[in-house]
Amino acid sequence: MELPSYVQEYLPILIFLAVAIGLSVVMVAIPFIVSLKRPDSEKLSAYECGFEAFGDARGQFDVRFYLVAILFIIFDLEIAFLFPWAVSLREIGEFGFWSMMVFLGVLTIGFIYEWKKGGLEWE
Repeated sequence: MELPSYVQEYLPILIFLAVAIGLSVVMVAIPFIVSLKRPDSEKLSAYECGFEAFGDARGQFDVRFYLVAILFIIFDLEIAFLFPWAVSLREIGEFGFWSMMVFLGVLTIGFIYEWKKGGLEWE
């Protein structure tokens, strides 16, 4: 029996997906089947910091942590836009150059504002 042409084109992809899903299910199921289940107090204890948690987990953080995180995101995005711009500067021409200068100007104004407001000071 001859398969239609569109099925023949997609057959390798379907086989690949079936094998990938099958292997994923097997890889997830094997540890549940093979592993020994012997929990004790040491295995069930907190292990991230090496000591038991103290205090309330919903404690307040200083707002400066968030300001530093926002600054990091701003300048990380700046770099993410700056590299492709530098690579394609010849193709985008003068308009692309001045567009990036406006973008960098806005970021510089934001940085100066943050600096003047004391967001970069840590006491």
